[in-house]
Amino acid sequence: MEKRVLFRSSWLPWALLLPQLVIVGIFFFWPASQAVLQSVQMEDAFGMSREFVGLENFQRLWDDSSYLDSFKITALFSVLVAGVGIALALVLAIFADRITRGAMVYKTLLIMPYAVAPVIAGVLWMFIFSPSIGVLAYGLGRLGYTWNHLMNDNQAMTLIVIASVWKQISYNFLFFLAGLQSIPKSLIEAASIDGAGPWRRFWSIQLPLLSPTTFFLLVINIVYAFFDTFGIVDATTHGGPGQSTSILVYKVYLDGFKALDLGGSAAQSVILMFIVIALTVVQFRYVEKKVQY
Repeated sequence: MEKRVLFRSSWLPWALLLPQLVIVGIFFFWPASQAVLQSVQMEDAFGMSREFVGLENFQRLWDDSSYLDSFKITALFSVLVAGVGIALALVLAIFADRITRGAMVYKTLLIMPYAVAPVIAGVLWMFIFSPSIGVLAYGLGRLGYTWNHLMNDNQAMTLIVIASVWKQISYNFLFFLAGLQSIPKSLIEAASIDGAGPWRRFWSIQLPLLSPTTFFLLVINIVYAFFDTFGIVDATTHGGPGQSTSILVYKVYLDGFKALDLGGSAAQSVILMFIVIALTVVQFRYVEKKVQY
């Protein structure tokens, strides 16, 4: 029978939820409501005067070609970060799950990048790929390939994808490793006795049982690519060259703090918030149907 917790008083559940509700209200709903209010106003750079303009800020964004281009940039960037990061983490978790000697050292080295701040991760990879002093840039030059992410759009996108994936891969690795270790070994042994090879065992047993973990990481990585990569982009490319790596969250910063267009920046943040909410709803509405719990 299903066990249920019964509260004798009606106020106790709300008292237990109160700290979390206060935190969510202060740090999410209040800033979100302020952004929505600011998005329908025209405000001077110092915040001294405001004028209600309705949807004019959103209309200007619709007519701004650079803002529309940032949608394509963000879509490509988020797909690459989520796809590459999840795939690499799964491969590393499979190898870590099979290692018997020195496994703790291997796992510790893979977890370490998660302790690095996004800005530090961006600076680290910027130096590695620096056209003048970067080790990898020098190695690529010796192989006949000129690397200069300050001038090449594709190379700049590659740089921020590598830095973002490296920063997030530890998080993905931990969940995949935990998921692999929770799979009963008896299932793998039974499939092996039946003659199934390593690839067949992974495709037919391990991967379907990892679908809840994969779905969870897909949602987390999409949100990470949209929001938490701001520090990496700012430290490596500053949205350049031109605006080829100016993802949506960085465009909010450029227009709000650089161009001092506070109303337009608020409108962009509102659009970004609704995009992420819509993507999350779509993933839970349609992608979750393929998850095997």
